[in-house]
Amino acid sequence: MASLTIRKLDDAVKTYLRLRSAKNHRSVEEEVRVILRELIEGREEPLTPFSAPPAPSTASTPQRTGAVPEASVTLIIGGGIAAYKSLDLIRRLKERRVEVRCVLTKAAQQFVTPLAVSALSHERVYTDLFDPQSEFDAGHIRLARDCDLIVVAPATADLLAKMANGHADDLASAILLATNRKILLAPAMNPLMWNNAATRRNVAQLQRDGVVLIGPNSGEMAEAGEAGVGRMSEAIEIATAAERLLRPPVPKPLAGKRVLITAGPTHEPIDPVRYIANRSSGKQGFAIAAAAQAAGAEVILVSGPVDLGDPPGVTVRHVESARQMLEQVQAALPADIAIFAAAVADWRVANEGEQKLKKTSAGMPPLQLVENPDILATISKLPEKRPPLVIGFAAETEHLIDNAKSKLARKGCDWIVANDVSPATGVMGGDRNTVHLISKNAAKNGEITVDSWPVMTKEQVAIELVAHVAKSVTGKSLESAS
Repeated sequence: MASLTIRKLDDAVKTYLRLRSAKNHRSVEEEVRVILRELIEGREEPLTPFSAPPAPSTASTPQRTGAVPEASVTLIIGGGIAAYKSLDLIRRLKERRVEVRCVLTKAAQQFVTPLAVSALSHERVYTDLFDPQSEFDAGHIRLARDCDLIVVAPATADLLAKMANGHADDLASAILLATNRKILLAPAMNPLMWNNAATRRNVAQLQRDGVVLIGPNSGEMAEAGEAGVGRMSEAIEIATAAERLLRPPVPKPLAGKRVLITAGPTHEPIDPVRYIANRSSGKQGFAIAAAAQAAGAEVILVSGPVDLGDPPGVTVRHVESARQMLEQVQAALPADIAIFAAAVADWRVANEGEQKLKKTSAGMPPLQLVENPDILATISKLPEKRPPLVIGFAAETEHLIDNAKSKLARKGCDWIVANDVSPATGVMGGDRNTVHLISKNAAKNGEITVDSWPVMTKEQVAIELVAHVAKSVTGKSLESAS
């Protein structure tokens, strides 16, 4: 059977087929073939309706950093000798983890074959606006919108003219007219065609319409004795330009700023074996260090003993005790911002045992405790080298806001990040946190304000905190910074 023709389907079945085929990047006819094959082989998926994916939230929800996500491109190959470069472009895009679906104009098929393009893209190639296999479900609309970017390479003078004047008489021009995605054009033509007044008008109109151009370059043409501006940009140049549009650079609002961060617990030795400690995992402080580094800052992280890998790009100084932490903090000054997220032990043993303390018939040996240095207060009250913005953390188990406000006044810092670390919250050692940002409002005569945040992952808390820091220090937000 060469093709399938399916008629009189009710709307629910049509919707199911369209959503399933879009999910699997196949035409509806191809999806029907897969369903029939699965039914015959006895491994069909349950025919339950697909739910449309939820619309992205308009709230500013920080995203966890990680691997670069996949992206997809519809590549339109125009009819010109430069079409051979499109084969290399497919490879270059796939190297960048970009899925590529290709459309060949009728003229392009005189230079490269659908078979060659399909072999490189590992996808079906589209050539005909009236192809019954794809137009069963308005395939040109899917090709126009089921992608993150449309690339036209080579963009011939004819394609430029069609785009500028809104023509849609073949598959390529219909896609370009029906899309709501960004378009990247790589023009390629004879120098006289490129400099023709009509082409210049068309290019100017396309640029006003928001289309992005790369090239053309200058050099020898395919025709003997012809040279000038008109060569299509090289595949690697086009792929790099496409990647910039698909994955814009991360904003760097803290570029040029030095951020000092403490994290984790401290271990205060009792003897060579035992120590006083707490349940801090260091996850929140390490997440803040990673977020600050991603925002462009030079980050020095002073960490107590934790079971975490050092964040990439961050200078980490490992310590054990509170006194060692204070020493490393002071050595790291000056800094523009200091964030004290470490859970520093309040006390240490006055006289650390040189040998392991033994049980005796007299019972437990007495342990005389002395107060550890207050790192937050020490740095907040420095007469010189005090960072312009000092942020402390308040981990409380009761009267959270009241205790945090008291700590803000007592320590002399600028902000306090308060969180409830009661055992029931699971914050200590866990992956989620609920915090309240407490600060003095200079515009209201130092009135203390409380900004309560919803439950987030510790990475999200870190990104949100760094966004507040960036706005306070530089006036730039993570969204608007470039």
